[in-house]
Amino acid sequence: MNIGDLINGPRTRDSVDAFIAGNTFPMVDGSSCTFVWRGEAEAVHLKHWVFGLPSSQPLLRLDGTNLWHLTLKLPQKSRVEYKLEVVRHGKGEWIQDPLNQFHARDPFGANSVAQGEGYEVPGWIHPDPTAAKGHVDEIWIDSKTFGRRGFGLYIPARFQRSRTYPVVIAHDGHDYMRYASLTTILDNLIDRLEIADVIVVMTSSPDRLHEYPDNEHHAKFITEELVPYVQRLLPISDQPQNRCLMGASFGAVASLSTAMRYPGMYGRLLLQSGSFAFTDIGDRNHRGPIFDPIVAMINRYRAEPTVVAEKIFVSVGMYESLIYENRSLVPVLMSTGMDVRYVEARDGHNWENWRDRLRDGLSWLLPGPFLHVYE
Repeated sequence: MNIGDLINGPRTRDSVDAFIAGNTFPMVDGSSCTFVWRGEAEAVHLKHWVFGLPSSQPLLRLDGTNLWHLTLKLPQKSRVEYKLEVVRHGKGEWIQDPLNQFHARDPFGANSVAQGEGYEVPGWIHPDPTAAKGHVDEIWIDSKTFGRRGFGLYIPARFQRSRTYPVVIAHDGHDYMRYASLTTILDNLIDRLEIADVIVVMTSSPDRLHEYPDNEHHAKFITEELVPYVQRLLPISDQPQNRCLMGASFGAVASLSTAMRYPGMYGRLLLQSGSFAFTDIGDRNHRGPIFDPIVAMINRYRAEPTVVAEKIFVSVGMYESLIYENRSLVPVLMSTGMDVRYVEARDGHNWENWRDRLRDGLSWLLPGPFLHVYE
């Protein structure tokens, strides 16, 4: 039974029960996606994060029932995070969709996930019992710049001190572990020889919104303190092509700005949904004062683009407002002769979008022997 059958047929408790029991939700049929909620309320709204659509859309109550529904267009292979707002006694409560089994976590909690026709959760994000497992240590460093600060250190399973290894500095690396399955993905891709055996430094900042936007102190900490510290601990390659900075959102800004401040140091950049705000006229951006240092940085770079790395992987979601800034930055990067790969996905500004792009990005920037042979 579909929603049309219920609308046009008898609206009894039994028919609603059968409808709920006989379907999975939200209901996806081609490019149509129907959201459903059941219960007593004054109103129910869909709250989603698709830029360009109203962020709050009302569900309609099916007359004579306590069933609420809303049908939207959802292009193939889309992935959309959302919540439902249930209004009772004049007060709205945001909840996860109780009929939907798919959820995504982030630092602020969890959202329900609508998966369009053709979208599949990548198999390589799940633990593979046959894959050799790396391990993560938590290390503390006494920084002259920031004082005592910790970071995670991923060591690949086949690590040997007689070899040298590429290194990835992952901004918000602990969040990449928690919400984007980073260590599992590393285990799988390294074991399958799709990426090089790599050491990953997972940094975090207690004040990322101020430290990440083109902050000279942050760049100095990463380049003059953190990288040398790890080099003293482990056999890290000293070749730029074996040093990669990565991050999402403000973390992508921190990666790009650090590479810009230390040209020739980092040969690889992985930039996901970068908050690359800029202006065509003036020096203030509509996103607010916290973006002002980013605006100044990107405006300067757009005026005088320079080589900051050998290879740059840029990914962004089609459903996030930052797509304009990322699309605009890519040809500027390419104009310098750098090797740039750009990927758009039908997704938003969230950790699972960034997770789903990691295989493409890491295997292109730091390919393993399998890809060296077959590319």
